[in-house]
Amino acid sequence: MAFGVAPAPATQLAGSCTSGTAASCAAADHCVPQAGNDGISSVIWSPTANHLVSSNWDGGVRCWEVQESQGQVRALPKAQVNHENNSPVLDSCFSADGSTVFSVGADKAVRMWQLGQSPPNNVPQQIGSHDAPIKSVAFLPTTNLIVSGGWDKMLKFWDARQPNPVGTLQLPERCYDLDVRDSLMVVATAGRHIISYNVQGQPQEHQRKESPLKFQSRCIAAFPDTTGYAVGSIEGRVGIHYVTKVHGKESFAFKCHRQDTNVYPVNCICFHKGYGTFATVGGDGIVNFWDKDNKQRLKGFPAIHRTISCASFNTQGNLFAYASSYDWGKGSSNYAPGTPNEIWLHYVLDEEIKPKGKRSSYR
Repeated sequence: MAFGVAPAPATQLAGSCTSGTAASCAAADHCVPQAGNDGISSVIWSPTANHLVSSNWDGGVRCWEVQESQGQVRALPKAQVNHENNSPVLDSCFSADGSTVFSVGADKAVRMWQLGQSPPNNVPQQIGSHDAPIKSVAFLPTTNLIVSGGWDKMLKFWDARQPNPVGTLQLPERCYDLDVRDSLMVVATAGRHIISYNVQGQPQEHQRKESPLKFQSRCIAAFPDTTGYAVGSIEGRVGIHYVTKVHGKESFAFKCHRQDTNVYPVNCICFHKGYGTFATVGGDGIVNFWDKDNKQRLKGFPAIHRTISCASFNTQGNLFAYASSYDWGKGSSNYAPGTPNEIWLHYVLDEEIKPKGKRSSYR
């Protein structure tokens, strides 16, 4: 795919890479250049190519072409757009064909960026809006609609060709995160509510329950086989919950991202499409790979020197992107101006992410 939008000047695309043993999870990980000036809220991969996109609190939505050969990885900056008035961007997603990026944020707008095109004033086209900041966005492959979840306690469904939502659903509280996998959509809100929907056609609520975790939900991700979801909390726990009965499988929860008496939020959960295993990243600066079916940790990486805010596997499952930047978990008082915001690419070895066999408990 050709990209027609030129990268912004270097003064707007700051983000030099730090060095040292604690900068990345593994010594061979590649630092993505020009990752932005503020906290990184999402990193996503195109479903059809190794194109990486990030959203950022500095208002930027950035795209790189990632090249990989025999485990050697590099990322080439390709393009950047900015939300109006550089308003913070809180989430992003790709269309099913990888041609379009949708982004949402504090400007209360749902925006569309067709890669390879230069929008007027370098601001992506607005296709929808909420009455409060929008926390999450996803693409529904079964209907080609875009769904957005806002702090106005609303889910809205958009056809990019129409100015008004084609559907709305009231949430019990503010949306904190949502995820879509085929016909399954899962939404985590304030008040520890979790709602699952069947989005095969017109969205239908399937199940509404209280989170199995005792503290505020931070992130949620649907299983690749759509039988359930994983939810992470601010108190270093992950809940594994099945929405469909699976023989021999039961819902459970486990502790993670804890060091001695310190407890850290689980900032992001992402699944490996091929193996159904998953990664968690947290406020402790640690990446963990897990196998929910055999209840074991597959790989625990050494802690890096700052929080990890988000992460994602590419479609092939051989590249793992993670962002090291402040996650605002301790508020503005703990923010250190000038702290680097970086995206790293890890080449995933099969032995790191492939299920290894049965164990009785997580370790």
